[in-house]
Amino acid sequence: MDISLAVIAGATSTIIFAASALPMLIKAYRTKDLASYSRGNIVMANTGNVVHSVYVYSLPPGPIWLLHTFYLVTTAMMLVWYLRYEWCPSFMHRSRAPDYPTRIPHPGHELGHWSP
Repeated sequence: MDISLAVIAGATSTIIFAASALPMLIKAYRTKDLASYSRGNIVMANTGNVVHSVYVYSLPPGPIWLLHTFYLVTTAMMLVWYLRYEWCPSFMHRSRAPDYPTRIPHPGHELGHWSP
């Protein structure tokens, strides 16, 4: 079996890129805190990955297929988690405090005076 230098480099880079993303994924999964992530970046990464799939899967099978599949799965997971834990309040993790006031101002009162 004759493996070219390009295939070895592709396999090695696939392992390195996947390993570099795992700490972020593990932390996001464990903490359910994705507030520091940009919704725009996550949406654009998913869009780019879906479009790029047309090109990648037209190539012969190889390490690039594995790497791209990894990117598709991980960016989709990040999008689902972001939508579930940060964007949609009804799905918010129960241990997090709400980002909105629990009391609303009473009409006719100065700002800063709250009704129970």
